[in-house]
Amino acid sequence: MLTVRAPATSANLGSGFDVFGVALGTPADVVRVERAPETRISVTGAGSQYIPEDPEQNTVGAVADALDAPAHIKIDKGVRPSSGLGSSAASAAAAAVALNALYDRGLSRKELVPIAAEGEALVSGEAHADNVAPSLLGGFTVVTDDGVTQLDASIPVVACLPEMSVSTRDAREVVPDSAALEDVVDTVGNAATLTVGMTRDDPDLVGRGMEDAIVTPERTALIDGYDRVRDAALEAGATGVTVSGAGPGILAACHRPDQGAIAGAMIDAFDALGIESRAYQTRIGEGATLYRD
Repeated sequence: MLTVRAPATSANLGSGFDVFGVALGTPADVVRVERAPETRISVTGAGSQYIPEDPEQNTVGAVADALDAPAHIKIDKGVRPSSGLGSSAASAAAAAVALNALYDRGLSRKELVPIAAEGEALVSGEAHADNVAPSLLGGFTVVTDDGVTQLDASIPVVACLPEMSVSTRDAREVVPDSAALEDVVDTVGNAATLTVGMTRDDPDLVGRGMEDAIVTPERTALIDGYDRVRDAALEAGATGVTVSGAGPGILAACHRPDQGAIAGAMIDAFDALGIESRAYQTRIGEGATLYRD
């Protein structure tokens, strides 16, 4: 049996819609695999009751099929579904690494990205790699049609997750079909600023670069209390705040000494609206880790 821990992720980061992604230190999914004549899946952990165990409907089933690697697959969910923290991507990335090793397929982590993305297609309808790439590779990733660029980074962040759900499909439906040139120019500038910030491990630049006037405003309308939580995080010291992936998770970039205050402020802001939430005080970290039992 092989075991893989694959981290939660945050995609888009505001200005990098369908392009940027980061691996988070916590939470994470743990996937265990062993060879079998046909694929069988069991799921435990956060939100497991909402996750199908039928291989044809589960992200890891698509990965097993793509690798021609049937197995008994046990998924322990640490990343809640419909959280905006790459729940399906974590499972898909973990399964890709585990099955690649179990069957000695010899594929590199970058070669596994499109395979893991096939699992994402079951959730969003398209094979997006902005979550699976950082879950596999770690750090900060830039996904384009030409491939994936990865950069090690270590920016402190707070990921606040309210007790509500936003489906990926719903979040994609509100994305505008067009944008004003001025907004496009501003977003490109912010994306460039964020990228420079990642190269320097500079939370201030990363926070400034999260601003986006195109996609983010449409998605915030799906998250009750977003503006109040964002303001609270900024007042507590966050350098930037945005929707994590499709939401409802909210990501705040920050300096390490401010994490506790920011996490508390975000939870309190949701609580004032009668919404329970939890906050992960973490940082951009490593990708999937393989353990041989």
